[in-house]
Amino acid sequence: MARAFVFPGQGSQAVGMGKALADTYPAARAVFDEVDDALGQKLSDIMWSGPAETLTLTENAQPALMAVSMAVMAVLEKEHGVSLARSVKFVAGHSLGEYAALAAAGTFSLADAARLLRLRGQAMQKAVPVGVGAMAALLGVSVETARKIAAEAAQGDVCDVANDNDPGQVVLSGHKTAIDRVAEAGKAHGLRRAMPLPVSAPFHCRLMQPAADAMAEALAKVAMKAPIVPVISNVLAQPISDPDEIRRRLVEQVTGTVRWRECVLAMAAAGVTEFYEIGTGKVLSGLAGRIDKALKSTPVGTPEDIKAVAAGLV
Repeated sequence: MARAFVFPGQGSQAVGMGKALADTYPAARAVFDEVDDALGQKLSDIMWSGPAETLTLTENAQPALMAVSMAVMAVLEKEHGVSLARSVKFVAGHSLGEYAALAAAGTFSLADAARLLRLRGQAMQKAVPVGVGAMAALLGVSVETARKIAAEAAQGDVCDVANDNDPGQVVLSGHKTAIDRVAEAGKAHGLRRAMPLPVSAPFHCRLMQPAADAMAEALAKVAMKAPIVPVISNVLAQPISDPDEIRRRLVEQVTGTVRWRECVLAMAAAGVTEFYEIGTGKVLSGLAGRIDKALKSTPVGTPEDIKAVAAGLV
């Protein structure tokens, strides 16, 4: 029996997230204080009091979600004696969650993770003018079929596979004009539904190249160490540990596909049977069950969640 800790991505944010952790545990409060200091902003106030539209801004949501994940990690380690190196075979995160996974594994500091994600959020938002890009979730088709639909919908525009989430959910990203053609193009391929996503930019597609360039410059300046447990790379769906390769793959991730279905299958093939979703929400736990019904996945984001699982992780 082996375990993996997985860290959620954008879309899991909610006003109030992390507040109970901060109120209950000094170790969690210290994490939120450090993130606030690193950003020179009371991000914790936005997280706990809103408004929701301010928290949802990409530049806020990304460091905020990481902060909650790291607060949970701090409580598990400092209050309950959980050792990542002893307890976990792999860590992985969905999109921005990969930064939380790397911070949890000691690759870069909490403060650097917060600053990198603030920059990442800003760079992704600036890469494409508002209204030019869009994303849509395709329901009921495989990633192979989604690629065919994307190619037919593109018609000279960008239309890329952004997320391969589970066997029946693939997200496309690109020019809004192409995304608007997806539903029609999908009819011949058995597409059940193309659901437009309420996002502010077309993430994980070629239009994000300016953001990738900005992250390459920022990551080159950040001190990085090998993670204490292997990290499953979004773009490779396999474990990596070398800091130089981690830098390269994080840059590629901005424009590349988040191969989450394959990441989960790779961990399962390596013997992982239990997943713990560290942070806000239950999105990854739901995906795990649809990817492989034999996997057990447990969300760990509240004081009650921590009390329920901590003893079994030591």
